[in-house]
Amino acid sequence: MTATHERSVPKPAFTDAEAGAKVFPDSTARQYNYFTPAKRKQSHYEDVTVEVQPDPRHYLSQGWLYAFADGQGGYPLEWTALKAWGSDRPLPERGPGSGGKGYDWPAHGWHEFRDPNEEWELTLYRYNANVVRQLNQNIDAARQAKAFEQWNRNWVDFVAKHVGAWMHVDHGLGLYLFANANRRGPTNMHNNAISVNSMHRIRAAQDLALYNLTLTEEIEGFDGTAHVSTWNEDPAWQGVRETAEQLTGIWDWGEAIFAANVVFEPLVGELFRSNLVQQAAPANGDFVTPTLIGAEEFDFSERDLRYTKQLYHLLINDKEFAGHNKALLQKWLEDWVPRCIAAARALQPLWSQPDAKPIRFEDGLDRVKSRFAGVLSELGLKAPEELSR
Repeated sequence: MTATHERSVPKPAFTDAEAGAKVFPDSTARQYNYFTPAKRKQSHYEDVTVEVQPDPRHYLSQGWLYAFADGQGGYPLEWTALKAWGSDRPLPERGPGSGGKGYDWPAHGWHEFRDPNEEWELTLYRYNANVVRQLNQNIDAARQAKAFEQWNRNWVDFVAKHVGAWMHVDHGLGLYLFANANRRGPTNMHNNAISVNSMHRIRAAQDLALYNLTLTEEIEGFDGTAHVSTWNEDPAWQGVRETAEQLTGIWDWGEAIFAANVVFEPLVGELFRSNLVQQAAPANGDFVTPTLIGAEEFDFSERDLRYTKQLYHLLINDKEFAGHNKALLQKWLEDWVPRCIAAARALQPLWSQPDAKPIRFEDGLDRVKSRFAGVLSELGLKAPEELSR
């Protein structure tokens, strides 16, 4: 046997680093706790959303890591006239280990927002995949059952022109309003909620475009291009078109989301979708189109409006800027309610076009006005005088 001699090499010496050796109440916790959860226990949504986009006012000790050509860094709070607790505090001077420089952090109120829908990347994919799968199954079943042959001739023309025209609203707002506002939001919680809203609108536009192609194949004489001339030239649509284009031109992301989701959608979107298409389609032999329109209606009424109310509720009740925010929102209401009411009234000729008529236009308008007034009441805002005219 040959004796084994120990090699003469340095041996690693393991010592406890000061921070690593500390024992504290959450030493064995498997979740982060650097934020205050909305409920007793932090959710998976909060774990993957809160502070994913850092902020020098919180934990980004070296300041913004990137800037725009004009020198503005990261996500300037000046991108909206709305304010939240701490907005007027200057950015702290930061350096390694500088901390908050005497500020009571975590501070400012933008970070208090939590999306009640708890939307993030995984939930977006799951939800939209389920919606598209169901819509495709409905259309395939209708094709096999020859359901499109049961449509009234006037209804075929109505769907080609007017239901098709709504895809322009969805595409324009989804791509140029919500996607733009998403980049301007001050926290990752805002960005997630708004980007999901954007994807809802873009998916709805795509649903209508693909549906238009299907109907072109299935229905003899269906004009798949009629929606273009309708959107560009039909007098009934020019009020909606003008208002939608004005919405996409709003620079302030807070005003854009408010005008679109609190004003335009309840007064114009729900009027067209719920009080015209959804009401008239079955009586004209169409049980397929309501599934597409209904999916979009659910997106707005049960998801997009839900996060919107939570977002502005916090701002209206902000501990520092409640008065400022409420006055600003009232001004935006005065600006946008008359435009949306005018756009809604311009749609009135559409109610007389189907063979089987929906509820009266004035009854439908009264419904959406009541719904809109309820949303304002929940937010603690006053309905403008134009609503009663």
